[in-house]
Amino acid sequence: MRTQVQLKRALNAGLSALALLVPAGVAAQTAQPSEPALEEIIVTAQRRSENLQEVPVSVAAISGDTFRDYLAGGGDVLALSARVPGLYAETSTGRIFPRFYIRGLGNNDFYLGASQPVSIIIDDVVMENVVLKSSPLFDTQQVEVLRGPQGTLFGRNTTAGIIKFDSIAPSHETQGRGTVTYGTFGTVTADAGVGGSLIDGVLAIRASAMVQHRGDWVDNTADGTKLGGYDDKAARVQFLLTPGEDTDVLLNVHGRDLDATSTLFRGYALTKGSHKLNGNYDKDKVAYNDGDANDQSYEGWGSSLKVDHDFGNVVLTSITAYETTNGYSRGDTDGTAGNFAESQGNIDDLDQWTQELRLASDTTGPLNWQVGGFYFDSDEQLTFRPYNFFETGGASGFVTLGNENRSWAVFGQAGYRITDDLKLTGGLRWTEDKKEMNVLRALQAGTFTSVEDGRRITQASYTGIRHVELKDDELSWDASAFYDLTDEVSVFGRIARGFRGPTIQGRTVSFNGAPTTATSETILSYEAGLKSSLLDDRLRLNGAVYTYTVNDIQLTAFDGNGTARLLNADKGVAYGLEVDAEAYLTPDFIVTAGLTYTDTEIKDDQVTTSVCSGGVCTVKDPLVNGRAKIDGNPFPNAPEYILSLTARYNMPLADGSNLFLFTDWNMTGRTNFVLYESEEFYSKGDFEGGLKIGYENPDRTYEVALFGRNITNEKNVKGVIENYLAAVVNDPMTVGISFTARLP
Repeated sequence: MRTQVQLKRALNAGLSALALLVPAGVAAQTAQPSEPALEEIIVTAQRRSENLQEVPVSVAAISGDTFRDYLAGGGDVLALSARVPGLYAETSTGRIFPRFYIRGLGNNDFYLGASQPVSIIIDDVVMENVVLKSSPLFDTQQVEVLRGPQGTLFGRNTTAGIIKFDSIAPSHETQGRGTVTYGTFGTVTADAGVGGSLIDGVLAIRASAMVQHRGDWVDNTADGTKLGGYDDKAARVQFLLTPGEDTDVLLNVHGRDLDATSTLFRGYALTKGSHKLNGNYDKDKVAYNDGDANDQSYEGWGSSLKVDHDFGNVVLTSITAYETTNGYSRGDTDGTAGNFAESQGNIDDLDQWTQELRLASDTTGPLNWQVGGFYFDSDEQLTFRPYNFFETGGASGFVTLGNENRSWAVFGQAGYRITDDLKLTGGLRWTEDKKEMNVLRALQAGTFTSVEDGRRITQASYTGIRHVELKDDELSWDASAFYDLTDEVSVFGRIARGFRGPTIQGRTVSFNGAPTTATSETILSYEAGLKSSLLDDRLRLNGAVYTYTVNDIQLTAFDGNGTARLLNADKGVAYGLEVDAEAYLTPDFIVTAGLTYTDTEIKDDQVTTSVCSGGVCTVKDPLVNGRAKIDGNPFPNAPEYILSLTARYNMPLADGSNLFLFTDWNMTGRTNFVLYESEEFYSKGDFEGGLKIGYENPDRTYEVALFGRNITNEKNVKGVIENYLAAVVNDPMTVGISFTARLP
């Protein structure tokens, strides 16, 4: 007891010192009963509703309203990048291929069948394929980012973390909201949802829709066409059936239709010896001689059926879901009019089925538990055109692959409150993961020609492996302790083992090479954190320190001929810290701030990767037979640090209405884009900011505002095509007006 008292005294002394670092506007005030407090944030990080401050997991939450502010200029899910501590995202394939990284761990492979260590879960359904991960997000209730391995409870195993999106659900209360914006480049967005009771107490509905449009605003000086625009439309309808007081049935049906410009590659926008954009970059102009205007088009739909039945002290949950999509994306990958380098990837057909069954306790005692099973079944047919090849004489010029993935798992978790202050939680998951790839159509002699030094070279027919099958099973687990030091401050510790199954990559088939593979990777992660609600709940301060080791880490190397291959390095290690803070500086002024620092390192003194061809870049790593040794290099697309800040200031008017100003900023530290280190292929100190100035009427049923995204018009490089010193650059500044309405 004496030790506990001493610990609490020491903690109070430490918090007093910490208060000196809190902005004076917070620390100087004495809380009054009428003054606002931060709202409680409810998350489902452990598949049950809990206060964010009581969960032994590093998790950040963003409200639907804040997320919509990020999307105001026509943005998509990539708008989350660097706006949550530890989260980074990028793409080299436009709106249909987001790649995510949490605490530095992700996958930069551009193969349509690539697996990622970050899982996307939308309305309780895991979205595995990269195109499904790009599903439009609208009428959103909340976004949660779970950092670290999360395999025990959520869908498929994930070694890096989870981004979880929850839509506003149906209710028997009549509710509705909608936001419409108009801005630069003719950008129009509409995001709305409305619902209520169809049969009082028995059947409720919510219908939601989204439209995003941008006009073509970039001139292709090579042929006089224009590109850069998009039309992205989506809709969802949900029915909530309550046949009895113990049963809820939620049906979700949704669809998407996308026609857009894919990523614009800016050829030779980098200069050898520098990572800065040069004069070849012009945001309004490109010069493409192929790529068919970098066109992309996708459509798909899906549905899910969630059933909850309360047996008294136990709730049974079943989630059955189906997703399908098809489409294509094409691009001039060299970004110039002087080379013949284009690429096209198609999903001819994708079908994903998932089934989850979960039995969970529903009591108020010291013990809570849940057990369940999960089944995943995905079939996809992919067709792609390789770099530097094109159709001749009307012959078919595509390679077609058939991918199958079957996985099933059983899992369980239990938590027990040892004392009023201490709770222990542990979980186990056993997974079997099987992948197959079949070469359905390959290159035939005389079908293709390549251009090398001005000569046309006939491509030989494919003679490689046509069937690859990999299978593995692993045990994942986690254990955590959560301890309340005081009523305001808690600490937690967590150890977790995660697993990502074996992977097959088929792009090398287009160059008469055998498919490449990577064996399973496993991660062991350690973290310790603090969660606190201080100053009468006007300051929420959470943080964690962490370290992890990924054994047999899966990496993607981009070879000199423009294709990509999978490999395993011995291990990857990382350590870092993250801080989330939210505070009322005054009753009308609220700020949030986030910080992540991550140090990542590849450890394998034998592994090498090819580098840029023709000596167009400056390689800093040791070379062995023209290949770079990458031992000691950081993970690709792992920012050294991420800083984020938001602030909202309200100016109440005499009639009860309100003027407000909202701004958000983020900055990222050095970020290497490839496996090897060079003078060209990285970014450092990039930042972006947004601004919104608006008016709310007295009963808050409508809002009108002016907004700006990337308001300082920063030109940030987000990726590269190495052989052509081509850069992928963020969107320029957009400004506009928005109108939001809510049913009273």
